[in-house]
Amino acid sequence: MSLSGLPSPPPFPLIVLLTDFGLKDPFVGMMKGVIAGIAPQARCIDLSHEITPHDVREGMLVLQASYRYFPPHTIFLLVVDPGVGSQRRPLLAITERYRFVAPDNGILTPIYQQEAPVRVLHITARQYFLNQVSTTFHGRDLFAPVAAWLATGVDPATFGPEITDPVSLPLPRPQWLDSTTLRGEIVYIDRFGNLMTNITPDLIPAGQQPARGEGMTIRFRSYRIPHLCSSYAEQEAGKLGALFNSWGLLELFFKEESARSILQARLGEEVFLCFPA
Repeated sequence: MSLSGLPSPPPFPLIVLLTDFGLKDPFVGMMKGVIAGIAPQARCIDLSHEITPHDVREGMLVLQASYRYFPPHTIFLLVVDPGVGSQRRPLLAITERYRFVAPDNGILTPIYQQEAPVRVLHITARQYFLNQVSTTFHGRDLFAPVAAWLATGVDPATFGPEITDPVSLPLPRPQWLDSTTLRGEIVYIDRFGNLMTNITPDLIPAGQQPARGEGMTIRFRSYRIPHLCSSYAEQEAGKLGALFNSWGLLELFFKEESARSILQARLGEEVFLCFPA
């Protein structure tokens, strides 16, 4: 993929923000103000600003679940940056459909693994930063202006040299313990307290996918869930249920209650999907 052959941005480019800043403080508003000053034609969409502070893996999972729903030419501005002010590199990653501006801390791992080809640039061109760059707020002073200049049509190649060694984070992968037992783990807990695992339907052999999960058992701690639901409404109140959710992940839930609170569940806890021998 040649950088010089990339199409021009659309008349009203889209910048999608994903941060751990929350909305109590003015950080997100400052970033949007910088963008508006450089690229007033750009539209900003807030994907989430409620990533757990400093949790790069959580940001990575939210990005992985979300980015494909945006149109071509979308610019993703990702600031979950516990290494701000250190030697970690600011990056611009370019795929056939999207652009990603982010710190080099592994948050772009799903893009490196699922999009091909990917060109990754180390952002070094200071003329695209604000005049004064704080050591504690690169989101405002570096990443936001770079995303904005990119939205105006600046040639991506001018932001810095291409690199081949961006940081990737190991993704927890389910494992078959034997021919009948698949072990996964809780990787994300949403606002409703639902427990999302890293088990996806494609991991289940075709011959072991009975309708609604009849015949398979989901095990979590001492709980045994005898079948999958197709919706939350199907589950009996007060009982732990399971389904494959809109992210394509096996999820444990209580109907209209928080599984996290009821179970005091934590990230990394094991979940087992068991099939008859």
